[in-house]
Amino acid sequence: MLILGSTSLNTCAFFIPLSFNFIYTMNPTIKQTHEIKVIGLSTKTKLNESQDILGLWKQFMPRKHELKHIVSEEFIAIQIFNLQESGEPKTEFDIWACVEVANFNAVPQSMKSFSIPSGTYAIFLHKGMDAGLTYQKIMTEWLPNSGYKIDNRPHFQIMGAKYKNGSSDSEEDFYVPIQLLEE
Repeated sequence: MLILGSTSLNTCAFFIPLSFNFIYTMNPTIKQTHEIKVIGLSTKTKLNESQDILGLWKQFMPRKHELKHIVSEEFIAIQIFNLQESGEPKTEFDIWACVEVANFNAVPQSMKSFSIPSGTYAIFLHKGMDAGLTYQKIMTEWLPNSGYKIDNRPHFQIMGAKYKNGSSDSEEDFYVPIQLLEE
């Protein structure tokens, strides 16, 4: 579950397995996105290792001021899964704590740049703090009946002005990469 912790900017993100009431919509917006350029920090993690995500955001937030050409005040959390031959994700994957930028002209020392490729995404509004349950519902309830399958591109969340750290009325958008099922 993605939780933004409090800093002087009131924006630090990390995953913590908590159980809050939540609301999610199984009627996503299907959208073709443009390439999104980001700069931030990344690391490898494994499923259920939320301390890695917490640590990454704790490293990133004090350094956000170093970034130039920021497009918006929204924060982006990215997960890049490597797939097995079966199409199932491997247990180890890359995570990012980042923001969208206009260009890669000024990448601070020890930060990295990455481009989220353009493509079709199912965008789910998530309210609350139980991201794991929301993703489970997306994968087990929405996806099998949607006419889509998961595409091999990054998953990401955008946390904007309505994101409230640890609050049951927090909102964020989950971007799930999809492609049409072949007939």
